[in-house]
Amino acid sequence: MIQKQHLPARRITHGPKHHFFGYFDKFPWDQSGRYLLAQEVDFTARQPLPGEKLLLGMIDLQDAERFIPLAESDAWCWQQGCMFQWLNDAKTKVIYNDREGDHFVARILDVHSGEKQTLCRPIYCLSPDGKWALSVSFSRLDRERPGYGYPGGSDAFEKVKCPDEDGIFLVDLKNNTSKLVVSIAEVTEKYYRSDMEDTPGWFNHLLFSPDSRRIAFFHRWRLWKKDGTPGWHVTHMFTANRDGSDIWPLNLENMSSHYTWTGERTIINYSNRFSHGSQYYHYTDQTHQTEVIAKDVFPGDGHCSYSSDGKWMLTDSYPQADHCRRLFLYDLNKREAFEIGSFYSDPAYPTPTRCDLHPNWSRDDRFVCIDSIHEGSRQMYLIDVSAFTKK
Repeated sequence: MIQKQHLPARRITHGPKHHFFGYFDKFPWDQSGRYLLAQEVDFTARQPLPGEKLLLGMIDLQDAERFIPLAESDAWCWQQGCMFQWLNDAKTKVIYNDREGDHFVARILDVHSGEKQTLCRPIYCLSPDGKWALSVSFSRLDRERPGYGYPGGSDAFEKVKCPDEDGIFLVDLKNNTSKLVVSIAEVTEKYYRSDMEDTPGWFNHLLFSPDSRRIAFFHRWRLWKKDGTPGWHVTHMFTANRDGSDIWPLNLENMSSHYTWTGERTIINYSNRFSHGSQYYHYTDQTHQTEVIAKDVFPGDGHCSYSSDGKWMLTDSYPQADHCRRLFLYDLNKREAFEIGSFYSDPAYPTPTRCDLHPNWSRDDRFVCIDSIHEGSRQMYLIDVSAFTKK
């Protein structure tokens, strides 16, 4: 049973332009808690075209929520923006993806000095120790899963279903070098199924473990309908060492969705497994140990994460029958669920441009940041959850 205790949602960005942070697996707040990253754009409810830039900035939470412009990007999508985030080992530096000609790169920017560096590849995620990033082909991702990749880039392997020269790249942030560590062909061949035949495969949703030693990732491939048109995709979830060795099949049961590392060897993931169907499962890496979290409590898939002390799970829902997205907190010890918000989501938005809540924790677990369109434009909101997390 879910208890309703809706909390005020304070809008911290304002029109007429639209603002969002993006995905739920990174901190929008800097280490001091003063600045919150935001991305600004003139339009919403349609896909960006090559050349349509995003303005990157930060909100000063100690100065009337002033938006401070920082840079522009020509490599972005609605679900994950341009992977705009703070560097983990530098208090004043951010990283984001951009375009140079027909290829994508990443930029590191000092938000105070303006000093900028360009990296050899675009980044998907950063290691907690600040030394590494993972990268994929954002052109391939845009083609296979619109809303997550970037339009307009070149792709030497566009016609190759399962290339052995494309996949997950490990980027050395200090030396600005990269190398392929897991290829699409390697995983396809090792865990081959007949429905992988003659259909494109790709990688998505990559994350480092908290100790920066392991990575998690999805291998996806397209299913085709009887009339020859593309259908939905199948997902296998894996972990591996940072260098691509010791690949472990975490879930081969057709569907894994949103996830977060909750410890050095544990992952919370919304999955479909034979044992209990579609649920939040807590996995232990490199074992067959799984635990169902909040069995049959929530209305389906959501963007799940744990508070820094491991006491609370934060998640959301896709639009329900009333076209509202729900926001939830779950007490992991007491096994109590709370609906802390409900936000209208215009069903007219095309799927790749949808505005998920993508809830993010503040570093001290006192606040949650969401993106939402419930007031008519795409904006960012803060919710004070300290009445739950700090009681």
